[in-house]
This record gives sequence, C-alpha cells and structure tokens, in this order.
Amino acid sequence: MEHVRVSFSRDDNIDAPILIEGLPGIGHVGKLVADHLIHELQGEKIGEISSLHFPPQVIVDEQGVTHLVNNELYRSEKDGRTVLFLVGDFQSNSAEGHYILAERYLDIAEDLGVRRIYALGGYGVGHLVESPRVLCAVNMEHLRPEVEAAGGSFENAGGGGMIVGASGLLLGLGEARGIEGVCLMGETSGYIVDPKSADSLLAVLSRLMGIEVDHTSLQQRAADMEQMIANIQEAEEARGREELSYIG
Repeated sequence: MEHVRVSFSRDDNIDAPILIEGLPGIGHVGKLVADHLIHELQGEKIGEISSLHFPPQVIVDEQGVTHLVNNELYRSEKDGRTVLFLVGDFQSNSAEGHYILAERYLDIAEDLGVRRIYALGGYGVGHLVESPRVLCAVNMEHLRPEVEAAGGSFENAGGGGMIVGASGLLLGLGEARGIEGVCLMGETSGYIVDPKSADSLLAVLSRLMGIEVDHTSLQQRAADMEQMIANIQEAEEARGREELSYIG
C-alpha cells in the first residue's frame, strides 16, 4: 500500500481558493465546525484519502461490510465561491506520518487552486469555559489584522506555544509553498465534545469568509451538552450531601 492514496470521485476542473481542515482534535471543535459547514453549505464528497499511517483497522458499516479507514474531501459552492473541506476521523499514528500526510494534503491543495487554508481545532484549558475565545495563529504576519477584526484572539501568542498535528503542519509547511494559513482554536476544557466552543469558532470563521451560516443546530447541541453537564454536577453534589449526612 502507498504511504498515502488519494482517489477522486469527481475529476472536473476544480478551482477552490479556500481549504478548511477539520480533522479530529481537542474537544472535536474543528471537526464539529467543518461537518456543520459541509451540511449547511451542501457540500459534495469528491474524494477519499487512505494511508498506511492511519490506525490499522477497518470500519464495519450497517450491512456488515468492511471499509478501509479514510479521510474525505468535500467541495461546496456558495455565492460563486468554491470551498474545499478536509474532514474525517483520523490523524497519523506517527510523527513521520504527520509530515507525509500534511505534504500530501498540501499537494492536493496546490493542485486544486487553494490559496488560503483555515485549520480548525480546540485549545484545551483543563476546565469548563463559559464564553470560549477563539485563539489564533497565522503563518504570515499580514494575516493577523484581518483575523483580529473578525474576532480572533492572539492573547496566547505572548507566551508562545505549539500546534500539534495536521493543523500546525499545514501552516508550517504551507508557508514554504506560499499558501496562507490561519489556525482557529476554540477554547475548550478538552474533556468533552464541545459544540459551544465550536459555535464560537464558527462565528469567527464565518466573518473571515464573508458568509452567513445558520448556527441553530450547533447552538442546540451546546444547550443539550450544558444541560447534561448540569445534571451530572447536580447528581455529584447530591451524592456528596448524602455521604456527609451518612458520616454525620
């Protein structure tokens, strides 16, 4: 098997200036946003990416048929603008694989006319966040004012840091190819799938792209998650009171 194999289900001329990467990461924040946009913008699947650097497993579908694990490419068109999406459930098992996959993703981006990449993810802070910020990084300094004007924050930049996986490498390796890169990371506890953080990130991304997107389903998922967390906290407090009562 090849290190990376890409198969397209459509082979017409695609010129997409924007690529949105939403592979799994902290709080599944980026994945939630990318999947939501594909649904809202009626994205069409155009390709699959398989790799020996993905986990050694297959997916079994509802009919009991197995399929190699893969990531997927989608395309959507809105107001005359074509947008590509790189989504899926897998990142590399190894450091070497991360580089190999990132370079292949960038090959695809160049072939399809991408000039800017939005890499989406979560920024784990280890506790629940009431009003998640969207923390940002860019691979070219001239991008920073535009991102800040859209509501992105660079407050984390003073202390430096790292961005691990595809989101970081797409920016770092993309710079050498002249592809603009913006990484948007929604603040999240890192303990749960976090649609509230995803909703905050979607707001910033929508302004950057100049599009309007319905947030309803993400906001409903966020409300459901908050209710679930409240129920868990209430149950834990009740159990604590019972234990204190028993001890007394």
